[in-house]
Amino acid sequence: MTWEDKPASVRRAAGFSVHIFTASGGAVALLALYAAIERDFAACFAWLGLALFIDGIDGTLARAAKVTETAARIDGVVLDLVVDFLTYVLVPVIALWRSDLMPTPVSFWLGLVVTLASTLYFADNAMKTRDYWFRGFPALWNVAVLYLFVLRLPWPASAAILVVGTAAMFAPVVFVHPLRVKKLRVVTIAVTMAWFALAAAAIVADLHVGWPIKAGFLAVGLYFLALPFARHSPWADD
Repeated sequence: MTWEDKPASVRRAAGFSVHIFTASGGAVALLALYAAIERDFAACFAWLGLALFIDGIDGTLARAAKVTETAARIDGVVLDLVVDFLTYVLVPVIALWRSDLMPTPVSFWLGLVVTLASTLYFADNAMKTRDYWFRGFPALWNVAVLYLFVLRLPWPASAAILVVGTAAMFAPVVFVHPLRVKKLRVVTIAVTMAWFALAAAAIVADLHVGWPIKAGFLAVGLYFLALPFARHSPWADD
């Protein structure tokens, strides 16, 4: 039996189930926010990791369930953006503010700038290219702030990274979507899985890690920063 042959009630239930799965990321965001406020940063990033996993697969599930047809009353794109803003921007900004990575006034005002800029970025209709690259830094502050917790740089360096990342959201550069960009997709997914393993190791270690883990984070970061140079390279075709 094909998908179209299934009863309409089954297809509707599947479509709304995907929306509920996406919306569960909002509940996970609240758990992460509570952990950040309580300064339990390992738990905070564990919850954010779960939210990132949900966000990574809900699009595939939505396309499989054809939610634009079976559950059209809920706009899946808007729903996804709402949850992403909570988990990508708001919670990481609060975690940074509650941390000791930089003076509180600095993290507070930088957090305001990051939030303002990210709000504009999330509303950008040209956020993605036709081949699914992100235009500008895709407001992955959950990842960027995790790097700051792991690397423990001097606070001016951490502040500079936040400023550069904010500017990069509106710069004429591209960043890869790990699952949807075809260029080097197999390698990119493998590197992404390696990053998840490194992140899990850092969380288990309460975000206080040695140089082997830090070196792994840096290697993955360099890969993703270098990947846009392969966008139009024939040698990088799958």
